[in-house]
Amino acid sequence: MQDYLKFYIDGQWVEPTGTRTRNVVNPATEEVAGRISLGEKEDVDRAVAAARKAFESYSRTTRDERVALLEQIGACFQARIPDLAAAMTEEMGCPVWLTEKAQIPLPLAQISSDVDVLKRFKFDEIRGNTMIRMEPIGVCGLITPWNWPVVVIITKVIPALATGCTMVLKPSEYSPLSALIIAEIMDAAKVPPGVFNLVNGDGPTVGVALSSHPDIDMVSFTGSVRAGIDVARNAAATVKRVHQELGGKSPNIIMEDANMLKAVTSGVRFIMLNSGQTCAAPSRMLAPRKRLAEVVEIARSVAENTTVGPPESGAYVGPVVNEEQWKKIQRLIDRGIEEGATLVSGGPGRPAGLEKGYYVKPTIFTDVTNDMTIAREEIFGPVLVIMGYDDVEDAIRIANDTPYGLSAYVHAGSIEKAREVGARIRAGQVYLNGDLDIRDPEAPFGGFKQSGNGRERGEHGFEAFLEVKALLGYNQA
Repeated sequence: MQDYLKFYIDGQWVEPTGTRTRNVVNPATEEVAGRISLGEKEDVDRAVAAARKAFESYSRTTRDERVALLEQIGACFQARIPDLAAAMTEEMGCPVWLTEKAQIPLPLAQISSDVDVLKRFKFDEIRGNTMIRMEPIGVCGLITPWNWPVVVIITKVIPALATGCTMVLKPSEYSPLSALIIAEIMDAAKVPPGVFNLVNGDGPTVGVALSSHPDIDMVSFTGSVRAGIDVARNAAATVKRVHQELGGKSPNIIMEDANMLKAVTSGVRFIMLNSGQTCAAPSRMLAPRKRLAEVVEIARSVAENTTVGPPESGAYVGPVVNEEQWKKIQRLIDRGIEEGATLVSGGPGRPAGLEKGYYVKPTIFTDVTNDMTIAREEIFGPVLVIMGYDDVEDAIRIANDTPYGLSAYVHAGSIEKAREVGARIRAGQVYLNGDLDIRDPEAPFGGFKQSGNGRERGEHGFEAFLEVKALLGYNQA
């Protein structure tokens, strides 16, 4: 076990003002992997003051200066890949193969993409006699989750830097180790003091202090709907901008003429990816009743052949993040059985042979109706529900009958049909006829309804950190 008790403020590693600490538990072993300090309001005040002071000069840096800085961050990130991978295995039990295939490549691709966006982004535009200018919003509070820790941090930090903002990051207290390495990367890349700051802590203390702070101009939050509502309430008194990427219960519509084997297999594999801890995962599979039995059998076969085990074992599914999350998933699996859904595979308890660690059986339910708890609530575990539909109109109705609207997936025999159905789904991202592994780092990401507001990635992600100024009479002689 190692202690990580300092915070990164104003370009220095500093001692916290308080004495509270928290153990970081490896969910694969249930053993303590490290210990962090939990920040207090005074730590947030100190970090915000540093960010406010740094904003005066950093907000006036040139595009070329910021491009060079982001490129240097990318190079420093490359040098720390082994350390980042090891940290994610320790803090969240991430399978080694998933770190190599996604948890590391995705943020690397995002940095490269954001450099390209920065090079061409229009910060100024003359319209008639008016100059429309996009200016950095100011000091940003960034609150990130544990499920894709480096991905989400990079998705917020890099656009903030690219647009001339300064920031205070509060990573999840469940996955702080990789975030501390990100701070070291920022230091090695010579990000100016005060531009990037990190304070570890919990939501009720550091999260509240950030979201309610009068000198924070914008809060970008990724997490649960419940926590997102709290952030918005805390921010309301200072009328700051609040950007939220929240939960999802994404439909996966499989049309009658789709390639069933491909569509069902990829859908099951995706919901099991990262132990089901992905907000955009296709957790509701909608299949035509005429082919429902076929869909269920394919799904059963895929689930029963999905391996679960320790991160280094090569297993497809690792543990969920902690005991609290494990218990929540177990309660929802039990609720599905109680409410009359048919258990196709998996079920309550740990997989055979895994008595230690927060492992969940790859679980599939069928005979699910859209009013059941397991069809309404985000389970955030390797649990898939399969529902039958009568025709296309019925499928669209079921797909949209949710408080969420983050992502959706459509499989059809032709791209034209997939486009037609996808256009009617109320979700921020809709995947059409893909293997659910389509990657576009510039595609805007965010949700309708209770899945949040605002968008991340690409030009839309930059706009989240910018204010619009109109200079009238700009072209006067």
